[in-house]
Amino acid sequence: MDENMEKRIMIVDDDPDILISIRRLFENQGYEVLTVDSGKDCIKELERGFKGVILMDIMMPFMDGWDTIAEILKRGLDKNVIISILTAKGTRDHEKIRGLESYIYDYITKPFDPKELLTNVKNMLNN
Repeated sequence: MDENMEKRIMIVDDDPDILISIRRLFENQGYEVLTVDSGKDCIKELERGFKGVILMDIMMPFMDGWDTIAEILKRGLDKNVIISILTAKGTRDHEKIRGLESYIYDYITKPFDPKELLTNVKNMLNN
């Protein structure tokens, strides 16, 4: 693993409460946390050189999580990032996920257990 990825996390979600709660959870564990509220801003941060774990919401206006992941791949911005889905949508959209499965580390549904989320991210960074 690239040491620049260590303990860096980007949360992509249009819900400010989710951004704040996950930011607090990870900052309390010593993570460097970046929060963005759209797929477009996620792409911008990756273009600026972000490396680390991305927790991606699916249901966002304008550019949903699937479209954002497809754009990340199209632009070749998937190097040194680990993407996990973080969504309130309990069922997977098999049509949208087709072809993207190998780029998605995990599919986490809201509401999530904070301890479990921390463990999942630690596992992502240690693999």
